[in-house]
Amino acid sequence: MVQFEELRLSLLENTEKLKQLGEALGIEATVKEIEDLEAQTAQEGFWNDLEQSQKVQQKISRLKSKVGSYDALKSSFDDTLVLIELCDEEGDLDMLDECKQGVEAFVSKLEDMTLSTLLSGEYDNSNAILTFHAGAGGTEAQDWNQMLVRMYQHWGEKKGFNVQMLDFLDGDEAGLKSAVLLVEGENAYGYLKGEMGVHRLVRISPFDSSGRRHTSFASLEVMPEIDDNVEVEISPDDLKIDYYRSSGAGGQKVNKTSSAVRITHIPTGIVCACQVERSQHQNREVAMKMLKSKLIEIKEREHLDKIDDIKGEQREIAWGSQIRSYVFMPYTLAKDHRTGFEMGNIQAVMDGDIDGFINAYLKMESLKGQQE
Repeated sequence: MVQFEELRLSLLENTEKLKQLGEALGIEATVKEIEDLEAQTAQEGFWNDLEQSQKVQQKISRLKSKVGSYDALKSSFDDTLVLIELCDEEGDLDMLDECKQGVEAFVSKLEDMTLSTLLSGEYDNSNAILTFHAGAGGTEAQDWNQMLVRMYQHWGEKKGFNVQMLDFLDGDEAGLKSAVLLVEGENAYGYLKGEMGVHRLVRISPFDSSGRRHTSFASLEVMPEIDDNVEVEISPDDLKIDYYRSSGAGGQKVNKTSSAVRITHIPTGIVCACQVERSQHQNREVAMKMLKSKLIEIKEREHLDKIDDIKGEQREIAWGSQIRSYVFMPYTLAKDHRTGFEMGNIQAVMDGDIDGFINAYLKMESLKGQQE
């Protein structure tokens, strides 16, 4: 039947793209690397060094996930093709919509995985540390800040990433003044690095008894979690370390001891804090890792030779500096001002459906790179 034949041809058009994706991902080489690493785990004494053995196991897991994702995509292609051909033979038009959905799902996943091959930056495959700050505007901005945090939490969970809250500061009445999330997963930083900037909200404020429309701002900073193997010289004399009690939502104490840690890097004014780990030592380790990541990220971005050259950034979280706007009233629309990509289903966006924005940014950056 014509409808099924068109779908079949539409699917087969992607055969070469699927093959090229496998080559770009280096699937054959990855399979060989997995075999070599697994051979290491069988060697005598491998498990004596617990830290090193865990790193090898984590790498094996990441590589298997990469190969598994590609194999699943290939299976999706084969299964959809078989389904279309069977339905065509039987003339079962009732299955036409399911076949269409299968083709669309495959093409969408193929595009997503192809975009992931663009993530070739030094830290693109790293975990990501997201830092949120509410702009001016009190409770309204703090509530918006919490909404953004939730959006990225949901996005990470949908991607199968592990998302952990490292630090937070409750708002005066509602929301969050600031928050820090760790997003752990393959290419987390590569996907999220384009999300850095000011995010603008327009809505009828639930905190305004007059029902007026308000504009609020919150900023997001994104940096890679730097591997422990990367050396960064930070003088102890340059650090101011404060210890305080962890706090839960609503002001409830979650720890009666001063286990939370705040580290200030005096030369730059950069502040990193952690309060979610069980001990002061663990919180300090996480805060130091965040500081190291922040210093390296700025150094790389500004092409500085030394950590000493870094200066803390002061950005205004206000009108004119936003990368994206989220409008709830008088219409619903989320629009990225850099790429022009937009979505009218604002609730889906706030529930973490932001892959369209991320992919549009990656495509834009890829085109820039090709033109330079």
